[in-house]
Amino acid sequence: MKIYRLHKKQNLPITVDEAWEFLSSPKNLKTITPDYMSFKILSGAEKPMYPGQIIQYIVTPVLGIKTKWVTEITHVMDKKYFVDEQRYGPYALWHHKHFIHPIKGGVEMEDIIDYKIPLGFLGRLAHPLLVKPKLDEIFEYRQKKLIELFGEFNG
Repeated sequence: MKIYRLHKKQNLPITVDEAWEFLSSPKNLKTITPDYMSFKILSGAEKPMYPGQIIQYIVTPVLGIKTKWVTEITHVMDKKYFVDEQRYGPYALWHHKHFIHPIKGGVEMEDIIDYKIPLGFLGRLAHPLLVKPKLDEIFEYRQKKLIELFGEFNG
């Protein structure tokens, strides 16, 4: 079983409070997801984030195929980190840790995603051709959108 890891960091010129307020709101996911993915929250985003929260989405990641995705917020430490895990969706495993670290002049946001592709050998073939490039594209979009919203970090 091959488990992949995506690790991204981004510095922003905002306070920990501002970063937490934005990142811990499931409603803001649509803002930082590319429009072509037609991201839509179906349920679970009505309350502030808490452990055990189930959030249901519809997303169209590739070839116009709508996919239901259900995540659970499993861990929350206020203004420090939260973890979401896929309960139903396109991955065999999806474990996403979101960290917020105070730094001089702002915050460092860190995402660590451990994931497994379904379909065994076929999934492993699809990873470098389709899955990894798509995840990189989504996180590049997210990075640009966060700079658009909060400004460039000049540390």
